[in-house]
Amino acid sequence: MDRRLTAANTRVAAAALKGLVEAERYVEGEAACVSVAVVDLCSAPAGARDRQLLLGARVVVYERQAGWAYVQAAKDGYVGYLPEEALGPAFSPTHRVTARATHLYPEANFKTRERMALSHGTRLEVIGQEGRFAQTPLGFVPHHHLVTLDAREPPIDVARRFLGTPYLWGGNSGSGIDCSGLVQAALWAAGVGCPGDSDLQETTIGAAVALDDEVRPADLFFWKGHVAMAQDSQTLLHATAHFMAVVEEPLAEALARIERDDSPLRSRRRIAGL
Repeated sequence: MDRRLTAANTRVAAAALKGLVEAERYVEGEAACVSVAVVDLCSAPAGARDRQLLLGARVVVYERQAGWAYVQAAKDGYVGYLPEEALGPAFSPTHRVTARATHLYPEANFKTRERMALSHGTRLEVIGQEGRFAQTPLGFVPHHHLVTLDAREPPIDVARRFLGTPYLWGGNSGSGIDCSGLVQAALWAAGVGCPGDSDLQETTIGAAVALDDEVRPADLFFWKGHVAMAQDSQTLLHATAHFMAVVEEPLAEALARIERDDSPLRSRRRIAGL
């Protein structure tokens, strides 16, 4: 069973896994939400970063031990450890940040010192509006940087919003993002469920198409350990360690460069309706 998606360690496992995995105890877990702007989801306590979770992300907590919480993200089922102090009570968000980045203010006044930088995809509960600002229990956010949770955005538009964002292995925010994080952000904003890593995306998203099929916007291209999204028939959008940023790159040049330096194109997938 894939460690990244299986809520079980040597001590505890999700109750639903009883009989499937060995553990000292099986628990239902408790709902919580991330209470900081961004936090690393690690493979072990104080271990390597696998992915990141943003403010408002809902998780199920299966264990709290020595300042670390063992959790599973509701968004994509990813499992890992994060600092216990990064968690707060579960709440019901109403909106999400649609800008690449914005700020949370203590007052409805952009001249006040900001409390927190927020990334695209952050989930917030809006309880009112004051002028150009949406009010949340944590403070005020420019309302034109938010959309309701049920809003749908074209994935290409979302991916382009990240152009110039620094590449960060395992990153999921406007401060740093990797190839699969960019694809996940774009597809989730379009209402398409998407796992966190490129190998999982390669086997679950949309339908396979031939490597030489015509290229349509939002088609996904997969190499070993890398994924890119077609902007149009001649251009890719991707977060790449080659440029250490999110870039648009001519398709033919990208295909030749990646095959020369890393690996040949392995597969392509297309999502109906995008």
